[in-house]
Amino acid sequence: MYTMMQVCRETNMTYQALKYYCNEGLIPNVKRDGNNRRVFSEKDVKWIKDLVCLKKCGMSIQEMKAYLNLCLQGASTIPQRKQMLAQKQAALRISIQELEDSVAYIDWKQEFYDDVLSGKRPYVSNLIRTEEE
Repeated sequence: MYTMMQVCRETNMTYQALKYYCNEGLIPNVKRDGNNRRVFSEKDVKWIKDLVCLKKCGMSIQEMKAYLNLCLQGASTIPQRKQMLAQKQAALRISIQELEDSVAYIDWKQEFYDDVLSGKRPYVSNLIRTEEE
């Protein structure tokens, strides 16, 4: 069994975030010790790691609750869960492409600045007006 702090270390969550997830019902069947403190099983920790990943995938608390509710219904809801994950996956792929485009822009801009600084090309700005314009 794991304490709250042990789970926080294991999952890289803050204590407040873990407590919030518990209070929101995202971690079902959490047990309590003799002092009424939450204690977590190995399965709980694995589920919490899943929640951390789902959060990183962009799932909202409401979406995670919907996903949890489907999980609790058993194998019959696997098609719905796959659909939820496919939608998040598609959104992540779009985000990845946008990030790659941003990195490519910065790469291009850095090369432009290197060329200007080395004298390979003149400095031209879209912001500074010249007499020719």
